[in-house]
Amino acid sequence: MGKWVRWSWRLLLACLATWLLLALVLWLFLRGSLAQLDGELPASGLTAEVTALRDALGVPTVSGSNRLDVAYATGYLHAQERYFQMDLMRRVAAGELAGLIGEAALESDREHRFHRFRARAVSTLAALPEADRQLLHRYAAGVNAGLSALRARPFEYGLLRTQPAPWQPADSLLVVWAMYFDLQGHQERRELARGWLKAHSTAEQLAYLLPESSSQDAPLDTPDIVSPPTATPAQAPAWLGLPVPGKQAGLALRSAVGSNSWALAGSRSTHGSAIVANDMHLGLRLPHIWYRAVLQYPDEQGQTRRIAGVTLPGAPLVVAGSNGRVAWGFTNSYGDYLDLIEVERDPSQRLRIKTAAGWETARVHTETLQVKDGTAVTMQIAEGSQGPLREVEGRWYAVRWIAHQPGAVNLNLRQMEGVADLVAAQAVAHSAGMPAQNMVAGDAAGHIGWTIAGMLPGREALPQASFPYPIAAGLSWQGRLSPRDYPRLNDPADGQLWTANSRPLGGELYRRMGDGGADLGARARQIRDGLTALGKGNELAAYGLALDDRALYLAGWRERALDALDQSATATRPQRAEFRRLLKEGWTGRASVDSVGYRLTRAYLYALYAELFGGLDAQLGALEPGADFDLANPRWPVVVARLLDERPAGWLKERDWRGLELAAIDRAIAELTAGGRPLSEASWGQRNTSRIAHPFVQLLPALKPWLAAPADAFAGDEHMPRVAGPAFGASQRMVVAPGQEAQGIFNMPGGQSGHPLSPFFLAGHAAWVRGEATPFLPGPAQHTLRFVPK
Repeated sequence: MGKWVRWSWRLLLACLATWLLLALVLWLFLRGSLAQLDGELPASGLTAEVTALRDALGVPTVSGSNRLDVAYATGYLHAQERYFQMDLMRRVAAGELAGLIGEAALESDREHRFHRFRARAVSTLAALPEADRQLLHRYAAGVNAGLSALRARPFEYGLLRTQPAPWQPADSLLVVWAMYFDLQGHQERRELARGWLKAHSTAEQLAYLLPESSSQDAPLDTPDIVSPPTATPAQAPAWLGLPVPGKQAGLALRSAVGSNSWALAGSRSTHGSAIVANDMHLGLRLPHIWYRAVLQYPDEQGQTRRIAGVTLPGAPLVVAGSNGRVAWGFTNSYGDYLDLIEVERDPSQRLRIKTAAGWETARVHTETLQVKDGTAVTMQIAEGSQGPLREVEGRWYAVRWIAHQPGAVNLNLRQMEGVADLVAAQAVAHSAGMPAQNMVAGDAAGHIGWTIAGMLPGREALPQASFPYPIAAGLSWQGRLSPRDYPRLNDPADGQLWTANSRPLGGELYRRMGDGGADLGARARQIRDGLTALGKGNELAAYGLALDDRALYLAGWRERALDALDQSATATRPQRAEFRRLLKEGWTGRASVDSVGYRLTRAYLYALYAELFGGLDAQLGALEPGADFDLANPRWPVVVARLLDERPAGWLKERDWRGLELAAIDRAIAELTAGGRPLSEASWGQRNTSRIAHPFVQLLPALKPWLAAPADAFAGDEHMPRVAGPAFGASQRMVVAPGQEAQGIFNMPGGQSGHPLSPFFLAGHAAWVRGEATPFLPGPAQHTLRFVPK
């Protein structure tokens, strides 16, 4: 017995020693991939010393004697802190993700490889001006030097049992194309959904159910959009109110539209400079998408340029920020930048296709998709004069996307580093190769302006825009819109501007953008009215608008629910009575974490959506994964409100409008009490709890304690300035006046580093959660890294 005990102890100690050794090896491996923060680094190709001073949050100030040297150092820092993120972005854009993570990514690769952005990046690089090519080559050299200098490969590659591939200059262009997918990738699904609706609805039904504007819109050029009244059709389309598969309103969990920007002219600021505020909303994960930086180098006159803001790892420039004379920020414009053009294929010669211009022969490209630990897959892509070809339910379409056009990606945005005033900044915006964005900018002289940055299609007022083009309708837009024809609005009389993903213009100029899924408008209206109420203010006052979580739009839906829950509806239904009580007593007027009334109101609205459009969504999703009525018409709450106000006879099958409202309330109750939860515990914070984590957490949940942010409850929601969802929200909050950067405000989720052992992994995240007004500029230097010529 004693011998058995001794052997048991020896075995236990051996196992413990093995586990400790493995833990030590893992810890040393992780430590080896940490970025170098201090010291001196010999670097090839530098003309003079470059310094990178990091503050307590890891925000660097990169100073050099010229722009190429600064690009090298920027690439070095990006690689050491964020290489895996950069690798994912270039692979997502090129459709090369399966080569890194395996067969699970093949479907995504097929979808993205269809656009052949790797080939487009190579040809675009060759066509860039020599100065831009030099910049990308020096940036790539810095990236590869930073990656090679790590004592161990980034930890993600160790877990994947692979080695990181070097960075190529063309990869920086792919990073921009990755943002095209993020910001415009929904438009093909939207076109298909709207095409299905058009084929299954009358013209009168379509006009009623897919309005181009609403009473909620708050455009920049007019107080309201006055549209001709649309008559209520006598009958509903057959797809309205189809039976809903499942029990939940799935859209209630989705919040994917939310970017805001606004500006106050110098006449409205306390110091005379324009104030620009921006919170770009994106999906949230770790590492975070942005990397803060200050870039400094002398201009042609020997004066120091200082550009502060956010960079996108993988690219060598500041995306949004201030250069001391001009500040700028972006929101997604949701214009119509993709068309589906039906073509006819010759059954005897499948590459022979017919468009409105006549017959032509498509080209075929054979693409090879690498698969980690698997066999490579080939796919063939046919491409005509209007774009690559795809089949949907027996119909063939050419996909004409602005992202395919020459000039869709370039480095012209870097010219923002040297612009001296608003007019010069807008000229840069009109030539920038990037996904088309609302750009709000202001200069030190107090001027403010709005325009579109990025390429716009040369579209005037094509009647089929936002629906697939039948062959007989003619060809889509040809070429890009001339910069002189871009819409813009400068120095408004009231000294304020705002954008919020909704329709920015009420007049005919909007046709040059088109509607690619613009938001409802309630959020823009709330920002506009908040600016008006602000009067004259400073940066802190302007920042306060970003935290506005008042539920002004949903307040009306609460009243609707209360009206439906009258005595006859609640007398014998205790859960309905409880729902009514909580609507009255649990309403704070905000999307606050403690509000039960807000969550119940929102659940009621989305349950109405499920009752009316849930069955339709099943059909649209079968047509194209991800397609739904919300994508086809983000203004659907306005349509539902009008239906409930008018209650047209014969529109509902086997029930009346009051029955619909009560069915929606019952659906909301069932969803909120699933699993036996009391309705009284259904607070907004209980649902709106953050899920911000590294992508590896999905593959290896055991890593969550080290690779995820705390599960914080968020205030805010859609249709208000403070948009926040569990994994979607403000990717940065920035308020800055050019020339007054020391008074500016900035915060962002996550931190500077993607490494869980880095002191900067979540540095600043808690301030972002709380909405603290932390400084725009970096603090005192805590670390100094010097790059010296080799």
